[in-house]
Amino acid sequence: MLRILRNLRRLYIIGRTLGRHGALFPEEFRDVAPGVALVLRLMNNNRAPGRKGQRLAAAIQELGPSFIKLGQALSTRSDLVGDAVAEDLALLRDRLPPFPTPQAVAIIEEQLGRPLGEIFQSFEPESVAAASIAQVHFAVTAEGKEVAVKVLRPGVELAFRRDIDLMFWLAGLAVRVLPRLKRLKPVEVVETFAETVRMEMDLRMEASAASELADNFKGDVTFNIPRVDWDRTSQRVLTIDRIHGIPVDQVDAIRAAGFDPDDVLRQAANSFFNQVFRDGFFHADLHPGNMFVNMSGHLAPVDFGIMGRLDRQTRLYLADMLLGFLNRDYRLVADVHFDAGYVPAHQSRELFMQAARAIGEQVHNKPLHDISVGRLLAQLFAVTEQFEMETQPQLLLLQKSMLTAEGVGRALNPKLNMWEVARPLIEEWMRENRGPEARLAEAVRNLSATAHKLPLLLRHADRLAEHLDKGGLPIDPRSIDDLATRLGRGRGNWQWAAILALTIAVTVLALR
Repeated sequence: MLRILRNLRRLYIIGRTLGRHGALFPEEFRDVAPGVALVLRLMNNNRAPGRKGQRLAAAIQELGPSFIKLGQALSTRSDLVGDAVAEDLALLRDRLPPFPTPQAVAIIEEQLGRPLGEIFQSFEPESVAAASIAQVHFAVTAEGKEVAVKVLRPGVELAFRRDIDLMFWLAGLAVRVLPRLKRLKPVEVVETFAETVRMEMDLRMEASAASELADNFKGDVTFNIPRVDWDRTSQRVLTIDRIHGIPVDQVDAIRAAGFDPDDVLRQAANSFFNQVFRDGFFHADLHPGNMFVNMSGHLAPVDFGIMGRLDRQTRLYLADMLLGFLNRDYRLVADVHFDAGYVPAHQSRELFMQAARAIGEQVHNKPLHDISVGRLLAQLFAVTEQFEMETQPQLLLLQKSMLTAEGVGRALNPKLNMWEVARPLIEEWMRENRGPEARLAEAVRNLSATAHKLPLLLRHADRLAEHLDKGGLPIDPRSIDDLATRLGRGRGNWQWAAILALTIAVTVLALR
């Protein structure tokens, strides 16, 4: 009961804050939900000053770090919220009010165990970037190296914990009230978000991610990851090389520096593809505030708190899907979805292929500015519901990253489709990983892995046979009860446990 009251109070605060800033936008619901629009109009402060995006940004900033992260994601999607709103929300990326510098200094000294003067030759008191979780100060080390020092905000853990608990509560409530939403796995979605937040709260994990990404791009001058200063890094403090560059969305400044924005876009598309498909380890928060064009005209990312991973099999499925859409091979798109288990087997492949065509034909060979991503997302949602597709939590960060990457691509050149730019890399990777030789090599690896496990399986089988010879398996009766409960609902389904035991016994006898 206490949790319910706490979360209801938080929902009230959210609604009141949005309303006070005039950011409920009842007109957006007028046609689809007139009743909701009326309630929002009564709650909304129609005399609040500022543009629509400014009012929304002010409300989000007051609501705290988890809402700021949502605003940051929306700031890269001008096609969804409009250019003016996206421009106003961009202020949430790294220009939030900083916390006092004395607090930052105290955290640094406490975490690194030395006075600031011993750690740095100089330390700029004004922060250069202040975001939802941390802020950054420039400094010079005792050895004369220019660095950027990231410091976690005081109390940020508590703020996120409060809103994550609210999200879990709402997700569980949604599933109970609307069971059809279960396929969207809202609880698992929140858990994915919560896990990324937990990782962000330990800056040593961010340092480790930056180091791994740097190793993956060793020798690639087009994607430069700053070096980590491990001696000046701890749980709440991260020190890395300072980056001198131009934010990737400042196209005029990039041109003025003598660089071609289209070339920058190609580098961005190639680096994104290599992270996702070649390495299976990718920067999942590359909004314009986190990526710069350095003095050599190459990309330099920062802020490695949110990273994603994909196993090899998932990457192969994704590559097949992407190539299927690029080649308009909707049979391949359908086969991949069914083979991966993303679409239940009882659904029709032919109908799914038709649905894939309905989505893919709208974007084929079109520049990004001619594509309504909002309409496509709505259609895709309808397709997932029609075919009973469950949400894949392991793909959520990738989906977010693809949307952010599109936002960067649109800023650099809205007439150039970044997925077409990366097509040669996709095709080369597919030849190397999905061609006849690659498939043969994969079959050999799988056979070798199975052969490696066979002795262990035989040892377990022999041990099981010994127990059977001596009068049975050493299983606690409570385990059987638990198994029956899990397989059915109570002891009435004990026969499932018996069938399972019989299957084990037959397998053992066959192996003997």
